[in-house]
Amino acid sequence: MEKPYGLTMRAVVKNNKNEILLLRRHPESRTNPHKWELPGGKVDPGEFFDEALVRELKEETNLKVTIGDFYEAIQDDYPHKRTVQLVMNVNIISGELKISDEHDAFKWVKKDELKNLDISSALEKTLKKKNWEI
Repeated sequence: MEKPYGLTMRAVVKNNKNEILLLRRHPESRTNPHKWELPGGKVDPGEFFDEALVRELKEETNLKVTIGDFYEAIQDDYPHKRTVQLVMNVNIISGELKISDEHDAFKWVKKDELKNLDISSALEKTLKKKNWEI
């Protein structure tokens, strides 16, 4: 049987130093445990993808954001499913950064630091498509 597809939204969140926000997956996560990833998550059935991204950012980071331009799209395969991941640029409106229990750490990184981190397969594919340009 074919694996089902899911839609996942990811965000490129930048601070005023032009660093991007990465979250590290909890060590007991089903996918990509202890790997660094862009914030975001699954789109629920019947949910608009832009609303899903705003919701996920609030849940995972406590940040209120607005969505900017499209950044990239990739497909990522897991043993139990396939995902299409849309990556969008976002702008922080308000909120103090506080991560959820899905992650155990956060980090603001510059572009040249990304190659030294243990990143998720989806983030790796995204960066390769962009030639490591964020």
